[in-house]
Amino acid sequence: MFTIYILYSQLLDKYYIGYTSEDVNLRLSKHLGIHRGFTSKAKDWVVIYMEAFNTKSDAMFRERQLKRWKNPNRIRELISRSSTE
Repeated sequence: MFTIYILYSQLLDKYYIGYTSEDVNLRLSKHLGIHRGFTSKAKDWVVIYMEAFNTKSDAMFRERQLKRWKNPNRIRELISRSSTE
């Protein structure tokens, strides 16, 4: 099982999109820990969206699709739609 997830930092007012085969909460703890990379810029990341996939290739495809959006409004719309379903 693979999961794509979207993190949000209120401090940065930014989204982070990734995928993992780990438990999402475990992956979040790694983002919040000491490391280098985009998510190291803030320590207030929260998981605001998830989608599950059976294959790594499907998860990677969806991650790339979401990252290509570049527009935060499209991401907000996706999150809003999922919370009303």
